[in-house]
Amino acid sequence: MSSHRFWSTPLMVGTLIAAGGLTGSALANDPVAQVDALEALAGKHPGFRRGQAKGVCASGHFVGTEAGRGLSKASAFSGDKHAVVARFSVGGGNPTATDQSKSARGLALQMTLPNGEQWQMANISAPLYFVGKPELFAPFVLARAPDPATSKPDPDALAAFSKAHPETLKQAAWLAEQPIGGSYAGYRYWGVNAFELTDAEDESQFVRWSFTPQVELAPPDVARLAKLGDDFLADDLARRLEDGPVAFDFHFQLATEDDSRVDATTIWPDSNPRVLAGTLVIDATTPGVGGACDKMMFNPLTLPEGIAPSDDPVLHARPGAYAVSFGRRAGDQ
Repeated sequence: MSSHRFWSTPLMVGTLIAAGGLTGSALANDPVAQVDALEALAGKHPGFRRGQAKGVCASGHFVGTEAGRGLSKASAFSGDKHAVVARFSVGGGNPTATDQSKSARGLALQMTLPNGEQWQMANISAPLYFVGKPELFAPFVLARAPDPATSKPDPDALAAFSKAHPETLKQAAWLAEQPIGGSYAGYRYWGVNAFELTDAEDESQFVRWSFTPQVELAPPDVARLAKLGDDFLADDLARRLEDGPVAFDFHFQLATEDDSRVDATTIWPDSNPRVLAGTLVIDATTPGVGGACDKMMFNPLTLPEGIAPSDDPVLHARPGAYAVSFGRRAGDQ
């Protein structure tokens, strides 16, 4: 039986999860299984990403600070302008998803640096991820996939998985408490994985990073949100940029001895030191399909010298799933 055929039957997988018959070793870091699970949840939408399917491309630049240079010798912090291609997105694998969902918004970036280097990243509007182990990704998604007979998830399978892995509920609980924003320009975006910075003296420091809007935008109230409909985020950003660029402060949050470098389901305390390491400026948007970002994968392990990945297993699993999704998109077209 092919891998694709097996993972396209979420009811079978949900039953195995509930019965304890689907172990982590059966799914450990299997990018095909992960992408098949996303398709089982959201359906197949040819030509679109299997995750963060709804989005818009944008362009701009990044300028690093002296404080950033003090932590990392990466050329991104030279103080020069570095061209950026960005993609803002809505969570999930449905390209027609409503912008009024409580899903995480995304900000993916590709920064072009000197000497042929690039820095790619995939950030979300939550300070934590929904799984801390890659082998839990497909079971997490499949436990939420609809049973074809009912068009709803199997409640027993979902309850069993959640009971066995309560940490996988933390991101949804955090998002549920946040207001729905009226603009991509108003969200804060986190890189939920840890990275290791190395400075010019070869001293290292583990960090997580985030992008915070320089201009605080109040979320719309319930009445205004209802009038916005299901598709407002891309149009809002385009209209906003007609009046000038939007900017985000880029901060490093420094790890302490008590912070996990390998579990993205944990939130580092706000009391940790933060360093303003740069500014991201977005000045234009292009279509989400056919734009400059459409053929990019945003591999979070594409890093310049001076920035290295931590041992977080989810971080190291992400490029494989992105590559499978990218390959299917290319095959669709």
